Amino acid sequence: MLTSFFTRRVTEPLLAILNHGVTPERLAASLSLGIVLGVFPALGTTMLLCFAAALLFRLNQPAIQLTNIAAYPLQVLLLIPFVKLGEKLFGVPPGTLSVGQVVALIEANALNAIRTLWVATMHAIVAWLVVGVPTGLVLYFVFARLLRRLWEARTPEIENHIRSDRGRAADGRDARLSESVERPL
Repeated sequence: MLTSFFTRRVTEPLLAILNHGVTPERLAASLSLGIVLGVFPALGTTMLLCFAAALLFRLNQPAIQLTNIAAYPLQVLLLIPFVKLGEKLFGVPPGTLSVGQVVALIEANALNAIRTLWVATMHAIVAWLVVGVPTGLVLYFVFARLLRRLWEARTPEIENHIRSDRGRAADGRDARLSESVERPL
């Protein structure tokens, strides 16, 4: 059951993107940048960062944005660790921020939260750069290898399923989903 879920929700959409001319390397770059930019420690900025990166590097916009959205829980989980690492990198005494306090500050007054958290955010961004660049490179090479293998090992059953999904989209059903997955950028 888990295998069929993974095939239906991960493998088939990735193959559909690859079937439309996106190379495994470009898709790997889209996925790895989506994750790395998706955990950028400034809340509310990742969608724009991913959009700009996809335009700049001519990557697959739906893939990078979906990966960015999937990485959101990681962004929240890594926010405080990035702040703490930034404090260590700059030799600043540790603060007492919690995720709840940060969210409460933002909900109360976003502009005041930006002013209050400016230095901590800058420290977190430097920590993100230190961790994110090597992590992004590792993710890229892992994804590129996996996607190359997936592309080479695709089965006729999966190909037929992808084609049948296209046929339904041509009939007007699921057209929006099909366009967002299949259209190369």
